[in-house]
Amino acid sequence: QVHLVESGGGLVQAGGSLRLSCAASGRAFSSYVMGWFRQAPGKGREFVGAVGRSGATTGYADSVKGRFTISRDNAENTVYLQMDSLKPEDTAAYYCAADYAFSRPSSYYGGRESEYDYWGQGTQVTVSS
Repeated sequence: QVHLVESGGGLVQAGGSLRLSCAASGRAFSSYVMGWFRQAPGKGREFVGAVGRSGATTGYADSVKGRFTISRDNAENTVYLQMDSLKPEDTAAYYCAADYAFSRPSSYYGGRESEYDYWGQGTQVTVSS
């Protein structure tokens, strides 16, 4: 089992940057694919991006591709979401999630919410125009 805690959210002007962190407690962090999702007011939760167990592979939603970067530090049990060129439409609660994927290739990552077993409590990102 893994417990996830996000941090780094806040208020930023359009065009600015934020870096979110997600710290995981528990063992075998490198056995988990790590994903980021977001949920805007009145909308469903959507996939933002994910990183494979080794950190060598990443995938992103089209809406954030080229602006957001996911990375992970398996020694520190932490995954990051670097968000640049932020837009007002990026305003949402951001959640990190963990998918126990030990039996899958280390390069694997998934984008479906149902694949993820553990979720953080979320951190709010607000982008003003």
